[in-house]
Amino acid sequence: MSAAVRAGSLRVIEAKPDGAVRRVHLLMRQREALRPLFRTAWDDLAARFEADELEGWAAGVLELADVNAGPSCLVAFWERSRNQPTEEGVASLIVAAHTAANICRNAGAQAAAATLVAVAIARRFLGTGASLARWWRTMDELALQAPESVEAAAARIGEILAAGDINSFESFVAAGLKLAAGNGRKRLKFFTLQDELAQRLVARATAGIGFAETERQTKAFVTSLWGRPPLLRSFPADTGQTAQRRAGIAGPLIRLPEIYRGVQGEAAYALYRAAAAHAQAHLVFGGTKFPVGKLKPLQIALVTLIEDARIELLAMRQLPGLRKLWSPYHVAMPAGVATAPTLLVRLARALFDPAYEDGDNFVAKGREMFEARLPRLEDPAISREIGMLLGNDLGQMRVQFNAKTYVVEPVYRDDGLGLWDFGEDAPTSGEPLDLAVDAVRLEQQEKPDQELRPDRREDEGNTGRARPVAADQRGVVIAKYPEWDRAHGVERPEWTTVREVTAKPGNPRLVEEALDRADVLRSRIRRLVRGVRVGRTIRLKRQLDGHDLDVDAVIDTGIALRMRQEPDPRVFRATTSKHRDLAVLLLLDISESTRDRLASGTSILDVERLAVAVLAEAMSALGDPFSMLAFASNGRDDVEMTTVKAFGEPYDRACVGRLAALSSGLSTRLGTALRHAGELISHARSFRKLVIVLTDGEPSDVDVADPLDLVEDARRAAVGLRARGIDGFGVVLGTHAMNSAIRIFGRGNTMLVPRVEDLPARLSELYFRLARR
Repeated sequence: MSAAVRAGSLRVIEAKPDGAVRRVHLLMRQREALRPLFRTAWDDLAARFEADELEGWAAGVLELADVNAGPSCLVAFWERSRNQPTEEGVASLIVAAHTAANICRNAGAQAAAATLVAVAIARRFLGTGASLARWWRTMDELALQAPESVEAAAARIGEILAAGDINSFESFVAAGLKLAAGNGRKRLKFFTLQDELAQRLVARATAGIGFAETERQTKAFVTSLWGRPPLLRSFPADTGQTAQRRAGIAGPLIRLPEIYRGVQGEAAYALYRAAAAHAQAHLVFGGTKFPVGKLKPLQIALVTLIEDARIELLAMRQLPGLRKLWSPYHVAMPAGVATAPTLLVRLARALFDPAYEDGDNFVAKGREMFEARLPRLEDPAISREIGMLLGNDLGQMRVQFNAKTYVVEPVYRDDGLGLWDFGEDAPTSGEPLDLAVDAVRLEQQEKPDQELRPDRREDEGNTGRARPVAADQRGVVIAKYPEWDRAHGVERPEWTTVREVTAKPGNPRLVEEALDRADVLRSRIRRLVRGVRVGRTIRLKRQLDGHDLDVDAVIDTGIALRMRQEPDPRVFRATTSKHRDLAVLLLLDISESTRDRLASGTSILDVERLAVAVLAEAMSALGDPFSMLAFASNGRDDVEMTTVKAFGEPYDRACVGRLAALSSGLSTRLGTALRHAGELISHARSFRKLVIVLTDGEPSDVDVADPLDLVEDARRAAVGLRARGIDGFGVVLGTHAMNSAIRIFGRGNTMLVPRVEDLPARLSELYFRLARR
């Protein structure tokens, strides 16, 4: 029996002879250090719960003890039990004990103890009931798939659950598991919140309502205004640069901030509607882009402000209700220090609100000039006229204007960059500004007749194909390709730039010596080549002439004659040579990870080099046309391609030297490389075309936070190859990138080489197998 004293009363709990209560008390008698802590918890529970509830609780303690959860885990469970309100019963405690035991089995005692400590924090955010039960299930799943990360996630549960939403927590865990794709170090970095994506997800969850929540309603609202569905996309919340605070226009695309900081609830929905409606008004009522020329930043800001007022007035004439949508954001007052930004926001209100009164001469002059040109309101030229004159006035007033810190006001208006043609002085890639500028700027070839046309409808048949552009200061730009936006389910046109990096001449002896050391493999490949050559004849049945009779055809002829029917005259057999009609492009990943050394001392790139050299000898001996292309990337504007051997040139020592000179570096933007490979091999005159990718890792790049984006883009690129009649096959070194490769190429078109040293033999065998398909 067990007893507990509460408020001077004695309560007796009957314990079954073989029950969990009796067994747990007997167990604790043997644990001198734990006995006092257990007794404290037991006395508290025994005074509040019934005997059958205590029996279930004791069974939970025994389960923890049976899996060797350790003292810290038991103490954490007892502490959690003492804090459990009586009205909630012990059912949730039993679930906690059972789940903690599972976590202990998969992730260890420390992880289980950390989870039991973290449940108190989770309870504050999630409350009790279904949400907390889902939290336990998610932690259990995390222990099963990422045991090394449970303790880290439990320690940071307050930050992760800051939004107080179980859905965001489940999404966070799922993203971490997918991101790492079996890589424990990546998972640990994610769940310790050191990973950029993890930080972004946590920040996104705590920020409240943003673009993702409002997109659908916003799109429907703007469509209802002018009957034109807007192309809405979001700016990334965290690109390593200053967060985008205003909407932007890039051609027909409207980009909105992922979050308007400090705007919550229904106000967020209203602001997204106002911003999208303003941007769409520019697309409906705006004219051609203004050339920047030699305008100063202040003049550009003023012309943009007047153009905003012009298109809004045109929109409100057509749809008067838009004034109610935009007016809450015009809150400027005719007071305060007359700086350039304050005068601009006061002028913006004066041009929008006829009832607004402002005694400043600059504001009054701007309103007077705008009203004088109302008969020409549909002419965008008035914006430039007024803006230039007002800019001169402000310049004479000596007011300070800092273009780097200036932000367009009111908040719903766009940044204005989509209104301007910056020409060759467009902001460089990587700056926040280029999201609006780069998408609409045309790049031209050196020859006028090769100029790219802005009318995209003429190019609809070339979706996903190369778009050649001119060279720039970073190298020879040979093409631009689209890229798939996984988050929004659209293809971003001309998003990546491919640059041709001239292959360096190297010493072919380095490769030739490696081939000499692999003489056994070379001999085996030569035998395969001879076998392919000898066995290339095929037997043809039912021919009009030949060296032998086709027995089946003769029998059919006899049957036809007996039935008084016209017999088929094709009763002979013949043999003929089957000509190989196959072109192959080998695509080599030479990213930084191929620099890693194996146990033998050679690098992954050295093994890749040998494998390609062995296969190149075989293809050259067979006469199959082939090309070898190496790739690496440094962001979307710098996907580097190095041609080791082109289709039209022989495989000679010069090619071997270029292969020997390849070096490791940069990242792996596989989707763009696949699109470029498909473009090159599409011009080959072979019936069958095959692209073989040799890589040691999943797609990644410096400007992409979530590798899943590039995995999905590469998958769509592989699908695009198949649509063009080109077979794509992935050869993956190691095991950590296997899931991504299967996602990209399909299980039947992926070969895993767990032991990198086996690559030369496996690659050649793969080629002969694929060539027979």
